[in-house]
Amino acid sequence: MASLVEIDGSVLEGGGQILRVSAALSVLMKTPIRITKIRAGRPKPGLRPQHLKGLEVVQTLCNGQLKGGVPDSTEVTFLPGVPRGGNYEADTQTAGSITLLIQVSLPCALFANTTTIMKFRGGTNTDMAPQLDYMTEVFRPTLERFGASFDYKLLKRGYYPRGGGVVHIRVQPVHRLEPVTLLERGTIQRVWGWAFVAGNIPIKVANTMADAATRELQSAFGIIEVNIEAYKENPENAVGTCSGINIVAQTSTGILLGASALGKRELQPAQTGLQVANQLIETANSGACVDDHCQDQIILFMALAKGISEVKVGRITEHTQSAIHVCETLTEAKFSIVNAGPNSNIIHCVGIGLQNHNIP
Repeated sequence: MASLVEIDGSVLEGGGQILRVSAALSVLMKTPIRITKIRAGRPKPGLRPQHLKGLEVVQTLCNGQLKGGVPDSTEVTFLPGVPRGGNYEADTQTAGSITLLIQVSLPCALFANTTTIMKFRGGTNTDMAPQLDYMTEVFRPTLERFGASFDYKLLKRGYYPRGGGVVHIRVQPVHRLEPVTLLERGTIQRVWGWAFVAGNIPIKVANTMADAATRELQSAFGIIEVNIEAYKENPENAVGTCSGINIVAQTSTGILLGASALGKRELQPAQTGLQVANQLIETANSGACVDDHCQDQIILFMALAKGISEVKVGRITEHTQSAIHVCETLTEAKFSIVNAGPNSNIIHCVGIGLQNHNIP
């Protein structure tokens, strides 16, 4: 096993992103890590239950050792094992994001020896994390360009503060990841999506979000197909009260761009609809081939792929900078960023071509 590598958890984004990428790469690179100053710049420094659960999931997947893994801890040491397929369960006990558990565990499962099935409980549509709909409709097709994917089954949605959502994820291992070239955005051809309400929120809120978003998108993109469905969740299929909207744009070159928002008490439903539409319009205007939420998530896969990947993005987010920093610390991957115009950049990566030697 390689020598222990120390990672400063306070740099750049200084939050959960550093923990997730570090933990996954620790397993894949067989490198012990010590993460210090965890979330040092946040109002409540240290591990929150959400972050701790993610580390515990990875620990279980590879039968590793986690030291310092307690709530509020500002330092952890992780000694990785070998990722193994099988059946696993994890419950955040709150509305902790299920999608963030997917983020940290997916790379490990892709390099396991056999199929991995993970049963997650927590929040499916939460603030400060991708909504499940975004992960399945935008991130997953983008991941498939690398030659990897996952299947999912949504059994129940869960919202803040109770959580209670249930999602099963099935991952087949890969031999290796392929590089991607995403430089031609093409023209926006259609936009679709969902505006939802759950609990005691009336359906008119979903209709208002959908209508506001539709008008803004058609004003920006002209005569294209915009189809945003408004619906109310069946109480049997959702725990708690929530509203939100997810939209996806497809381009002439097959690119998918997404945007999401949750309803908030201080915002009128129409404002939420406008917010999500303008997110998408801003991404489209930059000529990006991935949106801000996907941008940082693909960095790890670019680093692990065999060969050169190039992806056109908008502004470089702090989450992306953090992911690049960790990938270059724990792997031999080399990244460079080339400015391609106002709010437009190209991320270039020479990946390491990690082989999965765990598959029989």
